[in-house]
Amino acid sequence: MNKLSLIIATLLLTLSSTIRAQEIVPQTYCNPLDIDYTYMVYNSARNISYRSGADPAVVEFRGEYYMFVTRSFGYWHSTDLVNWNFIKPAQWFFEGSNAPTAFNYKDSLIYFAGDPAGYGSILYTDDPKGGKWTPTASISNNIQDSELFIDDDGKTYLYWGSSNVHPIRVKMLNKNDRFLETGVRKDLINLVEEEHGWERFGENNFHPTLKEGYMEGASMTKHNGKYYLQYAAPGTQFNVYGDGVYISDSPIGPFTYMKNNPMSFKPGGFTNGAGHGITVKQTNDQYWHFGTMALASNSHWERRLCMFPTYFDNEGLMHSNTHYGDYPRYAPNHPTKAGEHCGWMLLSYKGETTVSSSKQQIRKSTSTDDEIEITEMPLQKSDDGEILSKVLTDESPKSFWVAEANDDHQWVEIEMLQPGKIYAFQLNFHDHESGIYTRTEGLRHCFTIEVSEDGKNWNTVIDRSNSYKDSPNAYIVLNQPVNGKYVRYNNIKVPGNNFAMSEIRVFGTGFGKKPSEVKDFTVQREDDRRDVSLSWKPVKGAQGYNIRWGIAPDKLYQSWLVYDTTEHFMRCLDRDTKYYFSIESFNENGISEKTEIIILD
Repeated sequence: MNKLSLIIATLLLTLSSTIRAQEIVPQTYCNPLDIDYTYMVYNSARNISYRSGADPAVVEFRGEYYMFVTRSFGYWHSTDLVNWNFIKPAQWFFEGSNAPTAFNYKDSLIYFAGDPAGYGSILYTDDPKGGKWTPTASISNNIQDSELFIDDDGKTYLYWGSSNVHPIRVKMLNKNDRFLETGVRKDLINLVEEEHGWERFGENNFHPTLKEGYMEGASMTKHNGKYYLQYAAPGTQFNVYGDGVYISDSPIGPFTYMKNNPMSFKPGGFTNGAGHGITVKQTNDQYWHFGTMALASNSHWERRLCMFPTYFDNEGLMHSNTHYGDYPRYAPNHPTKAGEHCGWMLLSYKGETTVSSSKQQIRKSTSTDDEIEITEMPLQKSDDGEILSKVLTDESPKSFWVAEANDDHQWVEIEMLQPGKIYAFQLNFHDHESGIYTRTEGLRHCFTIEVSEDGKNWNTVIDRSNSYKDSPNAYIVLNQPVNGKYVRYNNIKVPGNNFAMSEIRVFGTGFGKKPSEVKDFTVQREDDRRDVSLSWKPVKGAQGYNIRWGIAPDKLYQSWLVYDTTEHFMRCLDRDTKYYFSIESFNENGISEKTEIIILD
């Protein structure tokens, strides 16, 4: 072998070793979804400025996806259900659409409705990507919180309702004659709070005065000849906001309550709620449920979007996988585990955090009487004189820190409790007196992120210093994971007058042991059979616990994730249903084995 051949062979061997050493990082997503949410006009008269995204209607059209969101002055387009780009349509409702509905009819037209005044024309287009829509000449009344559904035979139905008194209703329309009503109207379903605990109004399904929850957000899915009428309850601002299902052999009923309700439910963890959504079938026939999550910090109506994989089991029961629902999840392109938790855990929880400056630090919570409790935290400093923050790693989207300015002198540094292998970050920015009240183009989040193993030598792993991306809930995955114990966010410029943040979340895998199995797990049904008390012994090294339950040992479809507690009280059971419970502990290193199942008669 000559010298040149030897050099080439050596280079090829080195390159091959480098490729083998690199880890294949899967595509993932994380709730709340990372899109450029629109600033709302709600409460603008009171100078309350905040972004929101709620009541999603997602449709597949010619192999691609379109997502319509309340009062967003347009909609989003995606080819993979992960990366979404905003489309500003040429014709649209002046005030934006409220609780929108959309339907793809035989890949020829998309129909859309959702005027905020409760009436309006139904729009249609064969070019949603171009943003050109045509209104029908007909005016259809009572389309607030509506769902447009066109069956395989072309018969058209409009479901609607948003009330704590009135039911979900349906009326038939003539698709071929300006969507005029045919005269067929029917009351379908209403809440039955005395039987269904999860339908009760209030945070954690309790309110001292209001007993009736709100039924709203109707949605229809047809699967294997059955009609699955979905509805949201009990209120969009609460952690227990979810979607239930009634099933029928006909689009106009009669409908039967699904015994494993709610179908989509996420009451615990970082961001709560999974209601008022829509179920869409991916091109590979996998179903996805998009829903609404409650942020509710600046306003009760401050909301975000989520996405969960959805299935129909051997009994035809519809259910979504919301376990570890705000941790990174495999993207829809994964061949076998799409939408499942990918195994990356939370490394940043309770990390010691120092900040460049502090105008204020606020901790908020939604109380049981529908009000927001506000605590302003006093300024604290470390022994070295650095300003401390307790709200940026507490797993609460309602708490937040506000810097003195919005410039490149502002920073946040987190020393995590344990080192780990870092895969991804989620940056949850907060709107503090931003002074923006509508859809605004040109907003940017510019920053860099550094990682260190010793707090002295830093490596820049993310550089968005010149980014034109607007990411109020930025989720960023590294091309290759890095080891670290310290994370530093360096601000450059973000929307608003002050740089403000509610949470910095760091995901990856720790170097220690996952926690052991939970011991002495007890479940006690209360005199009010909709209520249940749970308790267990603390597990050494655990961050928190994930309670799982369902209507059969192999149907533990529900879960409630809690941190730093060994007891829990829930009011979300159905009165006459037999349940099965289990629990697992977790930390930055992984998830324990589940306990043996407890039967609750």
